[in-house]
Amino acid sequence: MAAAELSVVVPSVNGFGDLSGTLEALERQRSDVALEVLVVDRLGEEVRRQVRRRFPLVRILEVPPHSTIPDMRAVAFRAATAPSVAVIEDHVIVPRGWARALLAAQSELTPVVAGAVENAATSSQVDWAAFLCEYSHCTPPLPAGPAEWLTGNNIVYPRALLEKFQTVVESGGWENRLHDTLRSEGIPLTCRPEIVVGHKMHYTVGLYMSQRYLYSRSYAGARAEGAGFAKKMAMGVASLALPPLLFWRTVSRIRAKGRHSAELVRSLPLLALFVVAWAAGEAVGYIAGPGDSLSKVR
Repeated sequence: MAAAELSVVVPSVNGFGDLSGTLEALERQRSDVALEVLVVDRLGEEVRRQVRRRFPLVRILEVPPHSTIPDMRAVAFRAATAPSVAVIEDHVIVPRGWARALLAAQSELTPVVAGAVENAATSSQVDWAAFLCEYSHCTPPLPAGPAEWLTGNNIVYPRALLEKFQTVVESGGWENRLHDTLRSEGIPLTCRPEIVVGHKMHYTVGLYMSQRYLYSRSYAGARAEGAGFAKKMAMGVASLALPPLLFWRTVSRIRAKGRHSAELVRSLPLLALFVVAWAAGEAVGYIAGPGDSLSKVR
């Protein structure tokens, strides 16, 4: 078997029903690129058995049930063998030519490259509202070239860079912590918005509100780590004013892009609910810390 050109990291947190579509799409990349697919699974033997049966070329990395997604990614980074390492999610559908496009976009001047994210779960208004709430800043059109922020579920890194910054990678934080470190070291981040993946995640209202709360609590808890009690309280109280700001920011971003206007209008009541859950998560995270919220994010 030829040496892998690209390792693709897929944390498995949602079940085989979602994961199978992601792996099917990745299998279609093998005609273009020598691919190593690393599924990091925290769900248990039933999912792993199905992956082994349906996708025998996939490498499965087993982790404990309460592993966080950042920690799962770190496990896969250590196991990867290809010179370039991409990261997606277990409900992301990559189009034909995606792997080759990522590799072609990498160079010495553009080592870290990410693309855009489109909604691939279009049959439910809840799914649309959840997508717009979470990905209004990731959908095309996006400015191409140097970027201060990149999405973490359609991105490629040089493996050597992940090894160099292994301490940051294994610190338990989301990709923004690594990206901030890279930028501070003069390593550029590059956006290639024409490299688009589909986000195919299905939600109920309760599921998305709980996930938005958990993610926000984990983010705020990490951000407030080491702060004194008075500062934590001040940050928590201030976050209660977030719902109108978050609502306005989401709506204005989508309107500025000139796309999904009808979906946005139909999503407004749900968006109002979702930003309340977002703000509540930040308030609790600042005041009480992250708890075990990060291990429940999926």
